[in-house]
Amino acid sequence: MTSSELLTAADVELMQGLAQRITATRPELVNSDASFGELAWNWGRAHTTQGSAWRRRLWFSDGELVAWGWAQLPSSVQLSDGTVANATGAYLAYQVHPDHAGLVDEVIDWYDATAPGLERTVLPGAEDGFALERWAAHGYAPDPSGQGDTGSWTQLNQRDLTDLEPAVLPEGYRFLTADKAGEEAAVGAHLNAWGPRAYSVEAYRGLRETTGYRGDLHVLVEAPDGEMASSAIMWLDEVNWTVEFEPMGTHPDYRRLGLGRAVLLHGMLLAREAGAVHATVACLGAPGHPAARELYYGVGFRMLCRDVPLIKDASAG
Repeated sequence: MTSSELLTAADVELMQGLAQRITATRPELVNSDASFGELAWNWGRAHTTQGSAWRRRLWFSDGELVAWGWAQLPSSVQLSDGTVANATGAYLAYQVHPDHAGLVDEVIDWYDATAPGLERTVLPGAEDGFALERWAAHGYAPDPSGQGDTGSWTQLNQRDLTDLEPAVLPEGYRFLTADKAGEEAAVGAHLNAWGPRAYSVEAYRGLRETTGYRGDLHVLVEAPDGEMASSAIMWLDEVNWTVEFEPMGTHPDYRRLGLGRAVLLHGMLLAREAGAVHATVACLGAPGHPAARELYYGVGFRMLCRDVPLIKDASAG
């Protein structure tokens, strides 16, 4: 059984359920943008502004979701500084349960039919050899922007939550949660770290409604001058008792003070108190992007898997 239409909150919850089932046995096969937390973050923060450009198809077996595709088509969005960002190509997030691997061909055919005449990108996992073969057979090649020392590929890092050291902030800084700091502070902390984005209080309110969001696991650091200096959202998967950091970042003016390390350690302690036994976080993996990787490695994370950016030229049909 399949269906194809605009992506809804109910669809995302089903997709998160598939991520949980695969995480339980083959976590290295959970694709980029297909994890429990990533799905919630990507849907929650942007569905009010970009949802009309999203299409999805779901594949079921015996009433259970076993594959999905989420095509993100060209769109224009206004950023927080008033400028406009234009996406001219198509991007596919997708997931196929390993017991139904053959469905990847149907996913690819659907994507090609949904985004004809557009440049198409996708990020399958490097561990999924069968899927990589099928994408190649359909004309998808390594994306040049993903290659080399400054490539755009990402890696997923993991660690267990034993042997956590205390989190230490510089004098005058303090931890807050989004529940306590409020929505303006939570949005401001993200924009301070990441710059102009299509993110607002309205978008944050949508994020709060997603499955897995907890304001007590959304950590902020307030600087002595009252500025929101650093933040991280943690997504707690209560099926696998794993927590995912996404996103996390620090205001440029407050970097190299140990805030990122403190947020990670404090966040993992909070997650462990909430029942988590395992944590993950993603980052750029190419040698030319060492900062985040070194931060995560410095608190005990190690690489689990990586993605492989692929592209199909618009002229390829």
